[in-house]
Amino acid sequence: MAPCMKRSLPAAHFLNRELSQLEFNRRVLAQAADEAVPLLERLVFLTIVSSNLDEFFEIRVARLKEQIKLGLHEPGPDGRSASDVFGAVGMEAHALVAEQYQLLNAVILPALENEGVRFSRRESWNPAQRHWVRDYFMREMLPVLTPIGLDPAHPFPKVLNKSLNFAVELAGRDAFGRNSGIAIVQAPRVLPRLIRLPAGVASSEYDFVFLSSILHAHVDELFSGMKVQGCYQFRVTRNSDLYVEEEEIDDLRLALQGELLHRHFGDGVRLEVADNCSERLVEFLLQQFGLAREDLYIVDGPVNLYRLREVPDQVDRPALKYPTFQPGLPAPLAKRADLFEVLARQDVLLHHPYQSFTPVINFIRAAATDPQVIAIKQTVYRTGTDSELMDILIDAARRGKEVTVIVELMARFEEEVNLNWAARLEEVGAHVVYGVVGHKTHAKMALVVRREDTEQGMALKRYVHLGTGNYHPRTARLYTDFGLLTANEEVCADVNEMFKQLTGLGRAGKMRHLWVSPFTMHKNIVSAIRNEVQLAKAGKKAHIIAKMNSLVEPAIIGELYAASGAGVRIELIVRGVCGLKPGIPGVSENIRVCSIVGRFLEHHRIFYFANDGAEDVYLASADWMERNFFRRIELCFPVLDPALKRRVIREGLLPCLADNVRSWEMRSDGAYERHASRRGRKRSAQEELLFTLATPA
Repeated sequence: MAPCMKRSLPAAHFLNRELSQLEFNRRVLAQAADEAVPLLERLVFLTIVSSNLDEFFEIRVARLKEQIKLGLHEPGPDGRSASDVFGAVGMEAHALVAEQYQLLNAVILPALENEGVRFSRRESWNPAQRHWVRDYFMREMLPVLTPIGLDPAHPFPKVLNKSLNFAVELAGRDAFGRNSGIAIVQAPRVLPRLIRLPAGVASSEYDFVFLSSILHAHVDELFSGMKVQGCYQFRVTRNSDLYVEEEEIDDLRLALQGELLHRHFGDGVRLEVADNCSERLVEFLLQQFGLAREDLYIVDGPVNLYRLREVPDQVDRPALKYPTFQPGLPAPLAKRADLFEVLARQDVLLHHPYQSFTPVINFIRAAATDPQVIAIKQTVYRTGTDSELMDILIDAARRGKEVTVIVELMARFEEEVNLNWAARLEEVGAHVVYGVVGHKTHAKMALVVRREDTEQGMALKRYVHLGTGNYHPRTARLYTDFGLLTANEEVCADVNEMFKQLTGLGRAGKMRHLWVSPFTMHKNIVSAIRNEVQLAKAGKKAHIIAKMNSLVEPAIIGELYAASGAGVRIELIVRGVCGLKPGIPGVSENIRVCSIVGRFLEHHRIFYFANDGAEDVYLASADWMERNFFRRIELCFPVLDPALKRRVIREGLLPCLADNVRSWEMRSDGAYERHASRRGRKRSAQEELLFTLATPA
C-alpha cells in the first residue's frame, strides 16, 4: 500500500458517511420547503427525498444490518461500529421522514389545492365522484386484483421490493368455511398509482385520486360475504445489493442474470405502513419480514411519495414550474460546421445542461455514417432503456464499422438495461466487453478512428470525447457535467491505451496526461496536494479547489488536513457525502466546505491546483472515495487549452463559491447552514449559468 495511505488521524476528525448522506437529504428537503422554489418543483424535491431514502435503505442500511448480523464490529474512520451507526441512522431517518410528511400534509398539498391541483380523499367525494370511482374500480382494477387469504394452503405471499400492498383484516367465514382473519392484496404494477378525475367529475382543474383510495373504498368487493374491518397500505424495502463473486465465476453475464432474479426478494430492511394500521397487523407484518420495531416507519399519507413525481408532468401550469430553456452551443459548433474539421482545429468544451448534449450524439452519429471512420470505441455505464446513442452504435456495427463497447454490467440498478444493450450489440457484430473483473468501469470516454488524407498520404487520426457524466441524454438535461471533445494526439493516445487495458491483457502503459484509477489517480492527486504544501512552505500562494459529489477517502482527507495546516487555502464544493470537517482549530482552519442544492443535480468532478500560477485544471469521472480510487476504472483528464481552462474555472468553480442562494456551508460539527447574503446582490450559480449559456425556450 502506498505510503500516502498510512496517515493516521483521530476518529473525531471524520464525519460518518451514512449520517452525512442523511444530512444531504435534509438539504434536498429544504428545497421542498423553500417558498422561492416553484410549487410543483417543491413537490418534485419531496419525491427526490423518497427516492434517495429508498436507495439509502436498499444499499447502505442493508449493508449495516448485514455487518451487524455477521458480527463485524470493525469501526469506520469516524470510530463508530455498524451497530452505533445503525442506531443513529434510525433516529435521524425517522425524524427526516416525519418532517417530510408534515411538509407534504401541512404545506404543499394545501398550497397545491389553492392552485387548483387537488388530491381528493374518500370522505370528500361527492355522489358523481363516488359513481365514477366505483365504475373505474369495477372496470380497470377488479379484473387484475388477486386477493390472497392467509391459511395453511395460502402462506404469506412473496412481496416485491418497494411494491404497494394492502393488509386487510376480515371477519366471518368464506364459502369454504375459512377464516384466517387476514388477507393480502398486491397492487399490480400495471395499474397507475395516481388517477386524474375527468373534467365532468373533478372538483378542480386538476383533481387526482390515489389508487390506494379507490381500493380502500371498494376492497369489500374482493371478499364477498365477509366483513372488512380494516385495509392498510404497506411497503417493504429489501436489500438490493447484488452479491456476485466475480473472481469465482466463469461467466459474469450469466451469473448476474441469475442474481437479478433474487434482487426483488432480498432480506427486508424497512417496513412502511399507513398510520391507521392496527397494532395487530403491524406486529404480524414485522414478523413476516423478520424486522424489528426500529425498522418500522409509520407514515401519515401514501407509503411511497415517489408516486407523486408524475404530477408535474400531468399539470400544465408553467407558472408552478421552473422556466423552460434551450441549451446553448459552444461558439465553434454554432455554425453547424463539420465536427471533425472543428476538432482538427481546436478542442470543444461542453457544459451540460446549460449547453446541449446533442454534439456528443452528433459526434457518434457522424462517426457511424462517415465512410472514412473505421472504428468506434465507447464505455457505457448508465445510458437508459431508450438510448439514441446505443441505437447509433448498433447502426454503426451494421454498417461494418469496428465497434467496441465496454458495458459495465454491475452499474447499480442499471444491470438489466445494460444486459439488454449488450445482447443487442452482440447480435449485430459489435465487440462487447464487460470491463475488468473486480473493478467497475466508471470512466466516460469515446474514441473514434478516422482515415484521413494528409500531406504524407492517407493516415489514421483519432478523436475523443471525455466526460464527467454518463452517456445519458435525459440526465444530461438534469445533471451538471463537463464534456471535452478533442483530437489532441497525446490525449487520444492515452485513451487508446486505456481501451487496450480494458479489452486486452498486459501491464498498464505509461500515460502522458491521464490519471487513471486504480493505478495513478490516487497518488497523483496526493502529489498535487503535497505540491501545494511545498509552495505554501516556500511562501508562495497555494490554493486548491475541488468539486465533487462525495469526499470520504481517509488518506485524501488526511492530506487535505495536512495541507490546511501548512497554510494552503482549500475550498471544497461537495454536493453530497463529506467525511471531512472544516474549521477544526489547528487542523482544518483553512478549509471551507460548501454544498450546492438547486434545480440541477451538481455532478461535475473538477480539481484545481494553483501550482505556482500554472493553474492546473482536471475533470474526472471519479469522486474522492475509496471505491473510485481502488476498485473502479476511473478517468481524470487535464484541460490543456488555456481558454477552456479559464472557462472551467469561470463556469464550474467560481459561481459555486460565490453562490449565496442555493449554497450551504458546513460547520465544524458536520451540520450545514444555508448561505444567506446579508448585503449585495443574490447570486445563484445555476441561474447565472442558465442566463449566460442557455436561452429561454
